[in-house]
Amino acid sequence: MRPLGGATPDARPHLAIPGPTDLQVNGGGGVLVNTTPTPDGLRAIRAAHRALGTLAMLPTVITDAPEVMEAAADAAIAAHGDGIAGLHIEGPHIAPEKRGTHDAAHIRPPDDRTLAVLARLRAAGVPVLLTLAPERAEPAWLARAAALGVVLSAGHSMATAAQARAAFAQGVTMVTHLFNAMPPLAHREPGLAGAAILSDAHVGLIADGHHVAWDALRIALAAHRADRSFLVSDAMATVGGPDRFALYGRDIAVRDGRLVNADGALAGAHVDLVTCLRRLHRDGGVALDRCLAMATDIPRAAMRLPPLAIAPGTPAAHVATLDGELRFAGWLG
Repeated sequence: MRPLGGATPDARPHLAIPGPTDLQVNGGGGVLVNTTPTPDGLRAIRAAHRALGTLAMLPTVITDAPEVMEAAADAAIAAHGDGIAGLHIEGPHIAPEKRGTHDAAHIRPPDDRTLAVLARLRAAGVPVLLTLAPERAEPAWLARAAALGVVLSAGHSMATAAQARAAFAQGVTMVTHLFNAMPPLAHREPGLAGAAILSDAHVGLIADGHHVAWDALRIALAAHRADRSFLVSDAMATVGGPDRFALYGRDIAVRDGRLVNADGALAGAHVDLVTCLRRLHRDGGVALDRCLAMATDIPRAAMRLPPLAIAPGTPAAHVATLDGELRFAGWLG
């Protein structure tokens, strides 16, 4: 043995992990679910994210005309499998005050048309995540959706802490991108964010350095159950694609690493899941083992998907490798 000195090591350090699972992928590779709700569109998005280290994903259709949701459901049924783990329907049953970049013209109360879409997806064996403002849904409607096996998530919501707690008791088991598109946690009204942190619900977090301050992420992770917090990218079409695209006829572009609309407001994220993992550890100061679980085991548990593990018989193509900087280095096979 001898010190390296100026010599070059024979191999770079690598970490092998089960392929990450992203529950919120709006687009990638220049393709957006809302504008290309077809099997080929979903497969193109999957390919863009797989090239960046994400094994499985939920393509996400946001608030739009009912026909767009229905087309996305048809596409998810046709393309389900091989990395397309289900469908995330984010809206249209959200609070107008917290719509973010969602189009207000298409926001509507929960209805039978959406229930029919959910039922069709579940009958085809497709896992479904539905983000809605729980304060705008009748308990009976939530119960019918939950009975189908749909995972209900509170998001884009004005819910008070009391309304959020009621929703958790009525079958809502998740919160979409904690802190974003909901009232801020306040000392007299903790709101949805505060109720979520103190609950057993799974909560998604965007760790891109833009959506949530690192200190706020650390506070949430310190207070919430370690096995209930997970990472999402909220990725848009620019991930693995051009630096701009159109949504609802409006230009969305990457500026200084942030994805913004013409008003300068955040409009989704320009980040992939492995980058979120790396940034949460290196910039957020969160222990690596927790960051890894937040990108692999926990999102799968939140969606009731079978766990992935590295063991004898695990396909090499399901094992991601990260280099010493925690950047995606390739699939094992």
